[in-house]
Amino acid sequence: MDPWGLTTAALLACVLFLIFFSLRRQEFKRWKLPPGPTPLPFIGNILQLDFKNLPASFSQLAEKYGPIYTLYFGTQRVVVLHGYNIMKEALIDQGDAFKDRGIIPMVEDVFKGQGVVFSHGERWKQLRRFSLMTLRNFGMGKRSIEERVQEEAQCLVEEFRKTKGQATDPTFILGCAPCNVICSILFRDRFNYNDEKFLYLMKLLKENFELFNSPWVQIYSLLPAFRVYLPGKHKRFFRNVEDIKHFILEKVKEHQKILDAINPQDYIDCYLSKMQQEKDNPQSEFDLENLLATGANLFVAGTETTSSTLRYGLLLILKHPEVQAKIHEEIDRVIGRNRVPSIKDRQDMPYTDAVVHEVQRFIDLLPLNLPHAVNQDIQFQQYFLPKGTTIFPLLSPVLNDSKEFPNPDQFDPQHFLDMNGKFKKSDYFMPFSTGKRSCLGEGLAMMELFLFFTTILQNFTLKSVGDPKEISIRTNRIRFSLPPYYQLCFLPH
Repeated sequence: MDPWGLTTAALLACVLFLIFFSLRRQEFKRWKLPPGPTPLPFIGNILQLDFKNLPASFSQLAEKYGPIYTLYFGTQRVVVLHGYNIMKEALIDQGDAFKDRGIIPMVEDVFKGQGVVFSHGERWKQLRRFSLMTLRNFGMGKRSIEERVQEEAQCLVEEFRKTKGQATDPTFILGCAPCNVICSILFRDRFNYNDEKFLYLMKLLKENFELFNSPWVQIYSLLPAFRVYLPGKHKRFFRNVEDIKHFILEKVKEHQKILDAINPQDYIDCYLSKMQQEKDNPQSEFDLENLLATGANLFVAGTETTSSTLRYGLLLILKHPEVQAKIHEEIDRVIGRNRVPSIKDRQDMPYTDAVVHEVQRFIDLLPLNLPHAVNQDIQFQQYFLPKGTTIFPLLSPVLNDSKEFPNPDQFDPQHFLDMNGKFKKSDYFMPFSTGKRSCLGEGLAMMELFLFFTTILQNFTLKSVGDPKEISIRTNRIRFSLPPYYQLCFLPH
């Protein structure tokens, strides 16, 4: 390019930047948005973020701008909430205004606002109310959800017995168990761990979880105008979701043939009965597409998150043999060797309960939370947030608050025990988020984690392959904090 051309290009770039900067200043003055770093045209503030450790980047910005600040992900404006007090004020005290779901472009493109996790407004309200009622108050036929989890826990033990104490990667088996619990709740039946359809479903869930946690998703999100034309892994994500929905559709068709609306046996039966009840209601959100999307939501949210927590938990117990010894002592004293663990045992097992909570606090599985959005113009503190503003209510700074949890970087079950060894609740424990958009499967997940951990340690002593002190426990933290690869031995206890 000739010198005149270079000069013209440079001047044009400067003019564009000045226009962009002027528009951003006007926007901040007009809306009185929270402070934040100056964004660059088109790319926003992405150069100020470490995509291998986003929580650390957000904490550094909070030190400069305070507990509420504004960022730009490409052209998308985001208001970040950093710390317990600001989270409580937004999601609990003013929860009605903050209960919309923020847009995750790749998820929005595939689910299109359907399902219980990523929907908005009246659709979300109807689907969430129904799902909560079904999961909490209905025993799913003749067997309770607890019985289904207990059955799966015993299957888990049998699979680990087959390893005969040899070094084993637990990833696959720990993924099968929570997936089968969701299958039991949705379809009433569980699958054998070698069933071909079940293995294919597991493959789809695992692959999409990894794709969703990849840096590519961040790039995809930053280019909203061009993402439809982009080549890349997101296309596989789309295909996988469609295959998961097709898997569910086959089960729905089977249920429709034998549906007994008076005696529903599982979630799909309940949903189909609800569809019949509201078939003449034009305001009803209970249709087949929302059922398929909600089923896919429950699979993804209920399988990989619980599986990752179990894997991380066993790794932490391996690294801390003294913790395992105390759990074994409590199990032997409260449950013994001949009785199946029950959720009622949790009240008599404060140490094990504390370990389960500390695992979730320490691993900080979803550090950024799922995004929220304000559903109306709102005055929040001294700022004004326009309707539709995306909110990042970060979980990481709450779970790692040093005043509530001394030495938060240390794995220590004492964080949830009082001076007398009794279990101690904490308002800062919110791995499932908080407020009206908190995870609807929290009760199920807590039941699974307690029963799976307790049943495994009732039957086995966990032995590390190498020196426990050398075990690495940290990996990259993008959207999820996933455990590193490891092997262990399950020795009879």
